Amino acid sequence: MAAMITVDFQNSFAFILFCLFSLLCYSLFFRKAKGSRAGRDLPPSPPSFPVIGHLHLLLSVLVHKSFQKISSKYGPLLLLRIFHVPIVLTSSASVAYEIFRAQDVNVSSRGHPPVEESLWFGSSSFFFAPYGDYFKFMRKLIATKLLGPQALDRSRKIRADELDRFYRNLLDKAMKKESVEIGEEAAKLNNNIICKMIMGRSCSEKNGEAERVRGLVIESLALSPKIFLGMIFHKPLKKLGISLFQKDIKSVSPKFDELLEKFLVEHEEKMEEDHYKANDMMDLLLEAYGDENAEYKITRNHIKSLFVELLVAGTDTSALATQWTMAELINNPTILERLREEIESVVGNTRLIQETDLSNLPYLQSVVKEGLRLHPPASISVRMSQERCELGGFYIPEKTLLVVNTYAIMRDPNFWEDPEEFKPERFITSSRSEQEDEIREEVLKYIPFSAGRRGCPGSNLAYVSLGIAIGVMVQCFDWRIKGEKVNMSETAGTIMLAMAQPLKCTPVPRTLNLLPSSLHIPSS
Repeated sequence: MAAMITVDFQNSFAFILFCLFSLLCYSLFFRKAKGSRAGRDLPPSPPSFPVIGHLHLLLSVLVHKSFQKISSKYGPLLLLRIFHVPIVLTSSASVAYEIFRAQDVNVSSRGHPPVEESLWFGSSSFFFAPYGDYFKFMRKLIATKLLGPQALDRSRKIRADELDRFYRNLLDKAMKKESVEIGEEAAKLNNNIICKMIMGRSCSEKNGEAERVRGLVIESLALSPKIFLGMIFHKPLKKLGISLFQKDIKSVSPKFDELLEKFLVEHEEKMEEDHYKANDMMDLLLEAYGDENAEYKITRNHIKSLFVELLVAGTDTSALATQWTMAELINNPTILERLREEIESVVGNTRLIQETDLSNLPYLQSVVKEGLRLHPPASISVRMSQERCELGGFYIPEKTLLVVNTYAIMRDPNFWEDPEEFKPERFITSSRSEQEDEIREEVLKYIPFSAGRRGCPGSNLAYVSLGIAIGVMVQCFDWRIKGEKVNMSETAGTIMLAMAQPLKCTPVPRTLNLLPSSLHIPSS
């Protein structure tokens, strides 16, 4: 099952007409006129249609490219209006710096969840939680026990085992001369890694558990465009008593609930055994759940919601990035060969690449970074200003949605030479002094995982997972495709940057002398 979902906004005109009528009613009966603060200017706004404002921009097949085009024409900081909902759009590295650095606390909210009482597990979401005690408690727990540098060191064997499983599966396909979908195989790898890191075991392939989890992840990812639209239309439609996409979003939660309750009960039974020692994230969360004196009193729904959000965020985003980067390498054989030479010079041909090798493989690190620059898993980053502020010299009212077009920023010709080209060497030549220049110039030009307090907490894991997966595929296999080049078109109608045609190719084993001692024997 391919881990890619397509949702076409252009087939939603009935919904748009309904919204137009509903929001026209809102305009007539509820809206109060608001202008710019006396003596202070709002950002410039491109031409718009009556009533619907700039809604047509969101109906583009590729929203991030539509935003990029409008920013190129009208400026890097713009005020858009979807009906009467204000949205500030930026594709500026300097404004991104203001948002994620100078205004970090003020914008440490993602805005309203589209369905407050039913998004996965009610109002227990970590992703949509306001910047308060719950968010800080969970963020600290995630950093110290799961995704921080020391936590990743402790879980290194998990990833080594799953990397071996990944290699063996590809080798089996290669020996049978079968083609593989890179995104699908990478999704399995990341799914197993995250499940093991959170609850100490991967989901079983034998009883359909793993396939069920992956299916739920894909179903959840299909909701991403609806969640984005729900955030935009939440306030006016709530006044009219309309809950946008409630049925669709609400349908996923019960499916996850049954499975996760089984996992929780399984862990609780283990914790009751004599001499049992908590050793995974699920154990720690259950301990906090049962501790009346815990720093923050969490519920079972908090645990379930966090599990789902980590799984959804970590599985397909890394899989998409792996697929895009391998496609770039296949289309650029000279770069692929240079990468292979680096791996062979450092790792040799008697063992698989390991996580501890990554620091000695600067070109591999650069390949990963360049893949993420051109193809960030999430093309836009959404925040909300809690208080009025100033960005780029313009007045921004409180409770304004801020949309940062990370895709456009990382392809800005003002900061990137040949921005549309896949050139990993651009990161080889970057130095600490250049990073210091970026801070001094107050710009953020490389933000594949967003930034600030709401930046992706799993970025360290993503870099590691991408590095070892791409490293093994380059070290151990040649890759055959149909045709001369991989089609690099993006799929229409998604927030996640997915390939229009999933990368399907045939692995051909390379001649290596892998020693048995270099391979882990992962448990099933």
